[in-house]
Amino acid sequence: MDYQIPLDDQRKALASLEGRTDAEAARIKRYLTMPDLSRTPDSPLHEIVETVRTVPVLKDFDNVIIPEVVPASVSFDLFDFAADHPARSRSDTYYIDDANILRTHDTVMWYYYCNLPEIKEKIAKREPFGVICYGKVYRKDEIDRRHMNIFHQFGGLYMVPDETKQLSLRDLREALSEIVKGLFGDDANYRFLDDTFPYTNPSLQVEVDVNGQWIEILGGGMPKPSVMKHFGVEGYNGWAFGFGLERLAIISMKLPDIRLLWSEDPRVKKQLHMGTAFVEVSKYPPAIRDISFVVPKTFTPNDYFDLVRDVAGDLVEQVELIDQYENDGKFGADKKSYAYRVTYRANDRTLTNEEVDALHKKLEDATAKEFGAEVR
Repeated sequence: MDYQIPLDDQRKALASLEGRTDAEAARIKRYLTMPDLSRTPDSPLHEIVETVRTVPVLKDFDNVIIPEVVPASVSFDLFDFAADHPARSRSDTYYIDDANILRTHDTVMWYYYCNLPEIKEKIAKREPFGVICYGKVYRKDEIDRRHMNIFHQFGGLYMVPDETKQLSLRDLREALSEIVKGLFGDDANYRFLDDTFPYTNPSLQVEVDVNGQWIEILGGGMPKPSVMKHFGVEGYNGWAFGFGLERLAIISMKLPDIRLLWSEDPRVKKQLHMGTAFVEVSKYPPAIRDISFVVPKTFTPNDYFDLVRDVAGDLVEQVELIDQYENDGKFGADKKSYAYRVTYRANDRTLTNEEVDALHKKLEDATAKEFGAEVR
């Protein structure tokens, strides 16, 4: 069964952005309009979703579509995130206002699903239930060929009444083994390692052997009873998991750059199929420029990465911190110097020096204006 959570609360939260003219508000509105590649038929991320949904252990699970704007209290407090957890910071998470955020993890679907009237009825009747959820999530992040601040996750939850069965990590491992084999084939070489998540205990991660290198592909665990109680689920036990779709796509297609997943270039799009090794349409040269500036110590690098995205869009391949230092006598006790190396490269053409110089000058001007920086 498919369930769509009403978006009334999301619309109310987003209404507060309409009167705002700041850069953060513009970013959030732009990010929300970007397509959900997990629901775009010609995207390999959609291909992964369709593959996983047919895995026997998940094929009868419900599917829930949840808001992309969620209360911070639901995302963090109800899932046992520590008060000082980095995810709560505005330097890691996009806040619509003091109470609402762009969702940072798909596990928040536990809250929405368990509060559906139909599922509450199941719980009252002491019936088992299973659900999957997938879509975009948002986290402020660095800029390089493997990371974007907008990406896609797929998660699942399975719960049974205590009096019916007591599930164990063995049950979770068996379920995850089905998923791994569904994605990588029956001969996949994989292993389980211990891990830690705020809302599951015990917890684990799965790594697969890719050309002799172990790569983490998903995490899972047994939902904490204290967390499930927040959602009206008591006397139940089960397992849960989640993984990022981009990582699987990059592994499967040997993609050199995560930006290719968003490409509209037909030479790129026709190659984006799981299991098909990507062949670069052309190796366009990078254009490298450095920028250094002095800013107040309240400066946050993740906020700077967002500014670079605003200015350069998908023409920026990587932003690398190459130097930072303090000199009270030279800059003042409340300021600090940063230097970044910015790599510009288009996936479909060669950038001219004039084009890059103009773009970099625009970045310098925006840096000075946005952060009160003295560009050196």
